[in-house]
This record gives sequence, C-alpha cells and structure tokens, in this order.
Amino acid sequence: MIGNALLLSMRAIRRNLLRSMLTVLGVVIGVAAVITMVTLGNGATRSVSDQIASMGSNLLMVRPGQRMGPGAADAPKFRIADVEAIRTQIASIAAVAPVVNTAVTAVHQARNWATTVTGTSNDYFAAGNWTLASGREFTDAEQRAGKAVCILGSTVREKLFEAENPLGSEIRVKQFACEVIGLLRTKGQSAMGSDQDDVIVMPLRTVQRRLSGSLDVNLIMVSVTTPESIDAVKAQIESLLRERRRIGDSEDDNFRVMDTRQIAETLTGTTRVLTMLLGAVAAVSLLVGGIGIMNIMLVSVTERTREIGIRLAIGALEREVMLQFLVEAVVLSCLGGLIGIVLAAVASVTLAGAMQVPFLFSPSINLIAFLFSGAIGVIFGYFPALRAARLDPIEALRHE
Repeated sequence: MIGNALLLSMRAIRRNLLRSMLTVLGVVIGVAAVITMVTLGNGATRSVSDQIASMGSNLLMVRPGQRMGPGAADAPKFRIADVEAIRTQIASIAAVAPVVNTAVTAVHQARNWATTVTGTSNDYFAAGNWTLASGREFTDAEQRAGKAVCILGSTVREKLFEAENPLGSEIRVKQFACEVIGLLRTKGQSAMGSDQDDVIVMPLRTVQRRLSGSLDVNLIMVSVTTPESIDAVKAQIESLLRERRRIGDSEDDNFRVMDTRQIAETLTGTTRVLTMLLGAVAAVSLLVGGIGIMNIMLVSVTERTREIGIRLAIGALEREVMLQFLVEAVVLSCLGGLIGIVLAAVASVTLAGAMQVPFLFSPSINLIAFLFSGAIGVIFGYFPALRAARLDPIEALRHE
C-alpha cells in the first residue's frame, strides 16, 4: 500500500514539476540555513578554543588588581621576588615567566612600526606555546646583564624587514639599538582579536632598565604540568601571594589569578548561545516552507477532486486516499531536505573559508534537519490529506 502511494505521489510531483520545486523551496532554504548556521557556529567555537589554547598550555595568568582597566593601576605591581617565590615554593609548575609590556616604535633603516615590546625570560616561550622559526633564545648572561637583544614576531619582521633575513641585524627601539637573535613562528590572532605576532620579545632586565624605568612586573604567566593540577596550583598561588602582599583575612585580594580554561568556557559558551539563536531563527523558514507545502497540497486536493471521487467510488479506502496525499507531502519535504543538505554543505565550506574558521561537518545536525523536514511534511500534509480522504464520492464525481 505504501509502495503504491509512493508511486502515485511521484507521478503527481512529476506532472507538476515546476510547481513542486517552487513548493519545496521554503524547506530547502530552511534546512540549508539551519545547517549552515550551526556548522559555522561550531567552527567559530572551535576557532575560539584553538586561539585560547594558543595562549599557552594549562596556563594561569596572575595580574595585579581585581579587574581590568583603570582600577588595576592602583594595585601594587609584582616584583621578580614574587616570581621566584612561585617558582621555588609551588609544585607541579612547568614554567613561570614574568612579563612587562610597553608600547614602542621600532625602526629599521627607513621603515618603522608601532608595536609592543615584551620583557620576559625564556620561560615565556614554554608558558605561551611559542616556538622559534629560526635563531635562538636568550642566554643566561644576556638575561642577567640586560643585554640589548630581541626576538621578533612575524608581523614585526614583515613590517621592518619584508623579505630580508633579520637575524644578526639591528633595530632601533627608542634610544638604543637591539640585535635580532631569533624569529617567532606565526601564531595569528588571539581570541580577543589582537595580533599575537605583533611583538618584540626582550630580556626582562633590558625592558625594565631601558624602557619601563622600574622593577615592576605587570603579569606573571604560570604553566602547570597537568590539567588536573590547575585548581590546586591556583589556590597555592593565591595563598602565597596573599602572604607576600600582607593581605589580612578580612581583606580582598589585590591581584587576580585567571585560568585560561575559564576564558575559553566563557567565550565558547557565548558562541554556542549565538549559534543556537541563529539556528532557531533559521528554523522559522522551515515552518514557512511547511505552510507552503500545506497550501499547495490543498490546491492539489481541489484540482484532483474528481480523481479522488473515482478512487473512492471504485473501492479505495479513506485511509488509502489519505496515505496517498500524506506520502506526497512527505516526499516533497524530504526532497527539499536533501537539496537543502547539499546546498548547506557548499555554503558552509565557502563561508568557512571566507570567515577563516574551520569547517566541522556534523552528521547529527544534518540528520536532525532532514528528520525535521520530514516531520514538517507529516504535520502540514496531514490536514490536506484528511480533507481528501473525507470527500463525499458522489459530490467529488460531480466536481468539474
């Protein structure tokens, strides 16, 4: 019975092919929009996670002040002794890097570029997941003496040297010349949208003596050996710094220990909510497509009233007539779902490349969208099918 109903529905669709294709257009657009939005949203979520991971492995960032912005400037900065205390008194730490950042204009010959100088130690490269494309890290003697040596990010190298090899050359930063001893491998944008490669790395003492003019440390990066140890290490750092900064039991911390996992969860949670919202908005077009199917099926019932009357008159059961029109509606909606899946795949690949986010094929969302399109056919095809099945055979035969 179902096979016969399917055959009759295919004949009816083929008889009015153009009308049938226009009918399923709403379903096609709806399915394609839902899958594309969810796929791009998943890609954006993965991109944010990857960018957070590029900041460092199992990374804790210790900043003065309880919040970013003007309020943080009033909190006392860290000292190198705080860094050494964390290094020597807390276990399960892979690397501890003091960081001092300052904005400068770097000059090489006739080229100049406004960038950021980061004063730190060699632990910075391990904590921040940096690798050298060429050259070397700082020697112990260079770090102790505060020698004018530097390692360039790929953006600075491109702006100041273009196609030249900068190793062994000098750049001028404010009033002193700095020898280029290494080049960092490209990282790209951070999760906040800043260019991680737009940086010049120097020994901490070099920056403190020649640029910042103080012994303050603005940030401490702590890389933990295993993810399981992060919470314990974070609690130990907070306890140690409260003691070193003489913070009373009733007083709030004047520093903050940030876990990059929390940043990742916050940002990925935001992108997931936006993905769900966009998917829900796109799903509305599926309902519009369902209404289009119901409308055209009602028209089809009216056009084929005499045919229905003949079938009922020669012995066809009401449920057989109802099944015929219901199957036709489901075939139309499923056909729209299949076309929409193909269209979504093409659109997702194209837009993912344009947005520079990874393309993540999700079998689940494709299956859900297809099943939903089939359900649309059942829901919106039921009323026209019921109307066809309840036609009076005599009145139907009289219909012109």
